[in-house]
Amino acid sequence: NASWALTAEEAAKRLDVDLAVGLDRAESERRIVLHGPNAIPDEPPTPWLRLILAQFDDLLVKMLVGAAAVSFCLAMGEEAGERLHALVEPLVIVLILLLNAVVGVWQESNAEQAIEALKAYEPNDAEVWREGALCVIAASELVPGDVIRVAAGGRVPADSRLVALESTTLRLDQALLTGESVPVMKETAPVADADAEIQARHNMLFSGTTVSYGAGKALVVATAASTEIGKIGAQVSATETAASPLKVKLDEFSALLTKAIAAICILLWLLNIQHFTDPIHGSAVRGAIYYFKIAIALAVAAIPEGLPAVVTTCLALGTRRMAAKNTIVRYLPSVETLGTTAVICSDKTGTLTTNQMAVVAMAYPRSAPDDIAEHVVTGTSYSPEGEVVGLSLSADSGVLDIARVSALCNQASIHYAGGKYERVGEPTEAALKVLAEKIGLPGVPRTSDPALACCQANGHWIAQSPCNAVLEFSRDRKSMSTLCGYGSGASEGGLGASPARATRSRAKASGGANMLYCKGAPESVLPRCTRARLANGTTVSLSAPQRDALLAYVSGMAARPLRCLALAIAEDVGDLADYDGPSHPAHHKLVDTAGFASIEKGMTFVGLVGIKDPARPEVAPAIASCNTAGIRVVM
Repeated sequence: NASWALTAEEAAKRLDVDLAVGLDRAESERRIVLHGPNAIPDEPPTPWLRLILAQFDDLLVKMLVGAAAVSFCLAMGEEAGERLHALVEPLVIVLILLLNAVVGVWQESNAEQAIEALKAYEPNDAEVWREGALCVIAASELVPGDVIRVAAGGRVPADSRLVALESTTLRLDQALLTGESVPVMKETAPVADADAEIQARHNMLFSGTTVSYGAGKALVVATAASTEIGKIGAQVSATETAASPLKVKLDEFSALLTKAIAAICILLWLLNIQHFTDPIHGSAVRGAIYYFKIAIALAVAAIPEGLPAVVTTCLALGTRRMAAKNTIVRYLPSVETLGTTAVICSDKTGTLTTNQMAVVAMAYPRSAPDDIAEHVVTGTSYSPEGEVVGLSLSADSGVLDIARVSALCNQASIHYAGGKYERVGEPTEAALKVLAEKIGLPGVPRTSDPALACCQANGHWIAQSPCNAVLEFSRDRKSMSTLCGYGSGASEGGLGASPARATRSRAKASGGANMLYCKGAPESVLPRCTRARLANGTTVSLSAPQRDALLAYVSGMAARPLRCLALAIAEDVGDLADYDGPSHPAHHKLVDTAGFASIEKGMTFVGLVGIKDPARPEVAPAIASCNTAGIRVVM
């Protein structure tokens, strides 16, 4: 439909819906009958009988089945006294084949159950406008034409066209679909190119992606298998499974063995034609049958009936080792396929990397604005484990302002649940939250409680300077800031007081005044800074040459490559010093994003941070192991 190339009104008209009201109940029921539920169609479960029969779809196994059948027929033709002894061989072959089938069926059924468990990643509920009211329904009940609401922390339930923003910006984590590690900003304007690639459809919200920041209103344009993620699923389902190298080799061996055994048996039978008429047989026909039995017995003895059991046992042991490494093996022969791998083509984001942004470098002015001290920050995830190497808060008290901006100019949060740390909000902001914890608080030991470790320092800064307004990110100024402090009741001194705070005016004698905490692109933030905070906490003027030196240093960090952010504080915010909500006389300054740059001026530069999506710790040893094994890794 190329809904991204239409205006919001045109897209709504095409789907015959009023964006302010949404669909009525009758129309939604009609459309769900037409389009089906909003769920990627599941492949019907494989019947047990088909799973069992699939274990016999192997040339060697078929040979054994044939041998068992022939042996059984010959045994039934024996004398009553010899019959039971003759039945032992076909029964042993059948038992081996049944055990082989049981192991294969058990492995495949366990793998299918694990795959079903992965479907928990699909969104379950959706906020939707129906008949003018916002309600919550099951995501599977959405239909094209529904008007939905998405917000930070939630998953997009269906491919949708963004029609309105409820926040200044809306950003989505599309790593699941496109591999982009940085959240993508979304806009309501139509895309000029109707054939634009997924990455260029800046007004489309794709099913299964996560909202990192902001909230918005969107029009559902595709559901279920018609979504981009559904199309990928259909392509995967349509892929024909190639025979594994092991199966190819076993089939080749079985074919060669069959020909060799058949040739030997026929030759044996032909060599004994002259003995068909021996008196002991009674007749030539009985003699022919006698030597035919001998040839068949030789064929059965030549077939390695224990080979399938040995192969299955070895593969099952390999599967067990793979399971210990959290790997799902659906088909037993797939384990052996790893042994013939020559090239591994790997995705980067979330595979070689943690898909968890982390601050790995922190820099700040030492004795002058252009005299930069840089520290390595350890840790590769949202866990607060790690440190700022070589940092001494007693000697470098000015660094506390970096922690303050990281904690306050932030709308993300870190939570400890299920034995791991998870973020809510933007990955970049989550990384800054973790940095604040690694910097820590002077004189306060870091807690050993994992649930408190992710909010100890952040909680201190937030309690000291509550947030009263957010100046959200915009493309033109490339920065975001928060107005915090008024109503805190903070004293002039004490932990966390900026060195220059004693010189600024108070909004009220009974409470702290607002300050502006800003982060953004260095090339945008630094030109609006007139001063710099040094390591010892003093504040000095920032000249144009010193600003150019800082930007040159940023270029060096970006070349590593790191995503660089500049952090700054505006201590004098004029009549916003006592801003406490929409009823304040100066609220009009916070309504239009075009005026935010005029508030973010005269700031004090406090430091730089370098962020990246770090490689998993196990990646380097894994690549080294691949090289040792002669496997080439391609990213």
